[in-house]
Amino acid sequence: MSGINEKGTMTQPSLFAAWRAMIVRDLTLAMRRRADVLTTLFFFIIVVSLFPLGVSPEMAVLREIAPGVIWVAALLASMLSLGRLFSDDYQDGTLEQMLLLPQPLSVLVLAKVLAHWLVSGVPLVLLSPLLGMQLGLDGDAIILMMLTLLLGTPVLSLIGSVGAALTLGVRGGGVLVSLLVLPLYIPVLIFGTGAVDAATSGMEFEGHLSLLGAFFVLAALLTPLATAAALRISVE
Repeated sequence: MSGINEKGTMTQPSLFAAWRAMIVRDLTLAMRRRADVLTTLFFFIIVVSLFPLGVSPEMAVLREIAPGVIWVAALLASMLSLGRLFSDDYQDGTLEQMLLLPQPLSVLVLAKVLAHWLVSGVPLVLLSPLLGMQLGLDGDAIILMMLTLLLGTPVLSLIGSVGAALTLGVRGGGVLVSLLVLPLYIPVLIFGTGAVDAATSGMEFEGHLSLLGAFFVLAALLTPLATAAALRISVE
């Protein structure tokens, strides 16, 4: 990631260049493992599609539970790929090289989380309208559902990165990640589903969106620092 200037001396890349290179690298690796990406999407679709069979085929019932069903399915689907967020870098030594770079580790962590969200979170947001129509949601509710997922799924990735870093290299780390992050996911789940429920009931939903936005800002500011500290502990 270093370069050579006109005088022949080594130069370090800028912070933005290193951040961009990390995103491109992770996206390229994700595209080479398309099966992992498709597994997350199929899981999301299957979980939502099974509810009409297990609960009730009545459209009125499905419309009432649709926000919670879609949000729970998105939450569980996003957790499937958390174990791979840092494990490959840990095993091949890339993580140790990241610790030696002059750029702040928290910035590189944020780049990896962004790449993770682009691969695992954005497809869920794009698929949610089809699943919302399957469960009987109208157009306004579907748009609001997409908006809540657009605000909430990055928070899930950011919080999940802390759990993935803390359990790095631990046997049974996938189960431990679930135990660590699920309690922290609950507020996002509550306000994500609450916004759509309030809108379909004719109530004000702006407060729910504001809280989701606040969660996103706090997570973007604090979790990269916590994840970087956890990675240093795990590597040492």
